[in-house]
Amino acid sequence: QVQLVESGGGLVQPGGSLRLSCAASGFTFSSYWMNWVRQAPGKGLEWVSTVSSGGGTTYDAASVKGRFSISRDNAKNTLYLQMNSLKPEDTAVYYCARSLGGWASDYWGQGTQVTVSS
Repeated sequence: QVQLVESGGGLVQPGGSLRLSCAASGFTFSSYWMNWVRQAPGKGLEWVSTVSSGGGTTYDAASVKGRFSISRDNAKNTLYLQMNSLKPEDTAVYYCARSLGGWASDYWGQGTQVTVSS
């Protein structure tokens, strides 16, 4: 069955960095575009980034452009999100998700908490 397991979240000070990972299994990872989506406390889901199946094309939300970078290693079936210059408003649960096209997704991980606070 499809499994997506995120890791790498935690507490970081404003201006700091974190790298999230998402280990995928149960499907042909290299055939699918992948998304990162987040949900801040009390708010709805917000699309963050998308990467093509081969990794050569990426899209980022305006709120994270220039600070976050999505990538993947198809040999390791792993998706990444490098987050730099973190801000308190980046505090959220971050989910990796298998894309259906665009940011619509059919499978989601359990999420990893990112808290940006001094």
